[in-house]
Amino acid sequence: MKKKLIIIAAVALLGVGGAYKFVLAKPSKAEAKPKVHGEVYVLPKEFLVNLADGRFAKLQVALVVEPSGGGGHGGGHGAPAPPEGYGAEPQEAIVRDLITDTLTDAADHELIRREGREAIKKKILVAIKKHTDVHVEEVLFPDVTVQ
Repeated sequence: MKKKLIIIAAVALLGVGGAYKFVLAKPSKAEAKPKVHGEVYVLPKEFLVNLADGRFAKLQVALVVEPSGGGGHGGGHGAPAPPEGYGAEPQEAIVRDLITDTLTDAADHELIRREGREAIKKKILVAIKKHTDVHVEEVLFPDVTVQ
């Protein structure tokens, strides 16, 4: 009888300790993972493109790139100053060309609907990875207007 009581008390104590650990205790800062893996680089000059169906779109594009030090983007020390309206990404002109080509092949409904935008973002991401040395994880459209 005493052995059963000791076992029940031990199990109850372990249960209370486990409940505290998983329910009541505050998570440590080491457990917090970043929601965005990398840095967000907003292409400074917005896009104004004719769409495949005769309408046009005006949009801002951003790239989630490897954090600084990963060699993903940035002019680096001694790099020439970019032209006015362009950012610090040395291959930005190529990136902009790829984005423009992809967008001008799109129809208005592709940019208006979420599924279409996601498909276009994936096409742009594949093109950037295939044709540049920019280490891009994700393509974002912070602002989109179709007229």
